Amino acid sequence: RENSSENILSSANRLLLHEGRLMLAESTRLLDVYLFLFDDFLLITKIKRNKKKYGGSDTSLIPVCPSLTPELQSFIREGGFCTVLDQPIPLDRLILKNVEPV
Repeated sequence: RENSSENILSSANRLLLHEGRLMLAESTRLLDVYLFLFDDFLLITKIKRNKKKYGGSDTSLIPVCPSLTPELQSFIREGGFCTVLDQPIPLDRLILKNVEPV
């Protein structure tokens, strides 16, 4: 929603607890996603790859936030980016269940 998207990640009190890649099973396909688990919500982003790499052959010069994991830093340097897949899921409304592997 447009009205709820303003400054969603800007809280100075929010803590990033964990982040990482995951395969999300939709009805007929698998999505390559990157999760950000904060202390108050779970953010699911879709991993996208740019078809064009940034100009120049030395992509190590692209500035990347040092607090990101090395995996995500490398992915961004290769021209990849993440877009928010859906609204963040508040942790007080999240239910986790074990499922059998597909």
